[in-house]
Amino acid sequence: MFTSVLMIEKALTSADVEFVTTLHGDEQVAFHVLLQPRGDQADRLLRAIDDVALGEIDEAAREGETPEGDEAKGFGERALEVSLQALHAAGSGAVGRLVEDHPLDALKSLVDEVNADEVIVLTDPHYVEEFFHRDWASRARHKVGVPVLKLFSHSKT
Repeated sequence: MFTSVLMIEKALTSADVEFVTTLHGDEQVAFHVLLQPRGDQADRLLRAIDDVALGEIDEAAREGETPEGDEAKGFGERALEVSLQALHAAGSGAVGRLVEDHPLDALKSLVDEVNADEVIVLTDPHYVEEFFHRDWASRARHKVGVPVLKLFSHSKT
């Protein structure tokens, strides 16, 4: 059995589930999902810049309406549950947890704890962080000791 740690920031879409569950062909994969709810207001500007870079001006204008920090925890819990149910429905084993602080430390600990074979970081594009190599995948490659695959979500939920 192949063990993947899947780091996400929102609920998986059906296309995302199909993609990650078929990456290894017929080999069974056990997923350990980490979901970090939206951060604090300091991240809002970076998300707005990403929205503008993607041509989603309306999304950039609505950044202020999106729950942040503690308010986002309930949304995160629901997104995690939906994602785990979708992975189970696709025939994969999956467990998960929310990450509230220090996501890369939590990622490293989980990789070590479950003896993971790989990390999959599945997020929307974050152009500013990616340009400066400050996105999760770039930073994880220097920390976790297993291959890190970076994928972009198929659609917004």
